[in-house]
Amino acid sequence: MAEMRKERMLVMENGSVHKGYGFGATCDAVCELVFNTAMVGYQEVVTDPSYNAQTVVMTYPLIGNYGITDDDNETKVPTMGGLVVREYCDRPSNFRYTKTLAEILEENNIPGIEGVDTRMIGRMIRNEGAQKSLICDADTPIKEAMARINAYELPTDCVSRVSCKKKWYARTPNPLYSVVAVDCGIKHNIIRKFNEFGCNVTVVPFDTPAETIMGFKPDGLFISNGPGNPENVQPVIDTIRALRGKLPMFGICLGYQLITLACGGKTFKMKFGHRGGNHPVRDLATGKVEITSQNHSYAVDGDSFEGTGLVLTHQNLLDGTAEGIACPEDRLFAVQYHPESAPGPQDSVHLFKRFIDMLEEGKQNA
Repeated sequence: MAEMRKERMLVMENGSVHKGYGFGATCDAVCELVFNTAMVGYQEVVTDPSYNAQTVVMTYPLIGNYGITDDDNETKVPTMGGLVVREYCDRPSNFRYTKTLAEILEENNIPGIEGVDTRMIGRMIRNEGAQKSLICDADTPIKEAMARINAYELPTDCVSRVSCKKKWYARTPNPLYSVVAVDCGIKHNIIRKFNEFGCNVTVVPFDTPAETIMGFKPDGLFISNGPGNPENVQPVIDTIRALRGKLPMFGICLGYQLITLACGGKTFKMKFGHRGGNHPVRDLATGKVEITSQNHSYAVDGDSFEGTGLVLTHQNLLDGTAEGIACPEDRLFAVQYHPESAPGPQDSVHLFKRFIDMLEEGKQNA
């Protein structure tokens, strides 16, 4: 327990210093600093590959109180950069838990810091934008810390870091359909949802060529979520272009951005992104508002669809950003938010059924 109370600090690019106590790994971490407003789901946040090379500030004050349950992990090897919380609980109350949050952080070399004012840090990020930061020992000279922060460059290879290195399979009893999922940092609950809807899933690395994908003779193609700037993931953009119109296609989060780029649209980096489980999104076709789970730094330019064949289908009600696209002629659609609901509301699970209906129609017309 004494090691858990080791004094550490978070230094931000704006020069602010926040002293607290370490938990998890004892290493230093220089990363981009972002915040997440979810009240629950810290395990899914920590194990989400989309947080590769990012330190996350949890704005909800108490974190760790229900522990970690292995069955709920979103990836086998978490690659988050660091975790910042107001109060860390190291004695979970949950009959399902298999380890503490500190244990999974330590196992995966992820430093955490507690005892800092996360609301103030969250407001700084909201007002000034996401910025670089350093988690380090409290006795580190500030001048040295700032030099390390200023020298750090945001990585451009995040997807290659988290994508699988070879194909793997997720099968379900009595399958009805076969789906190839391009792994840009796929969350395991997305695969679980496909299995629940009767799909065998072949998960392939992000740089798998179109001809290899077609060799699996799939009923449909899924482009996954993942970290970083979509413009840095050219292999997936090329694959989408080659397969557009040949297969029903569904994309989530980064997959949505990559489909947009492949079709000729544009993306841009947001000031501080969307991360949390309470983002209202309107379906423009029905007028229905869904509460959604989100995690992204980049967004699609809703004014860039002219000549692409894409139509805007969903819009964020907080800031008006584009949240969904479709091209019925090419049997493709994609959303910026996370309908697999891990963590978060289950309002949007019906989108998986929409994709399944496309697969069934494709089979009937084959």
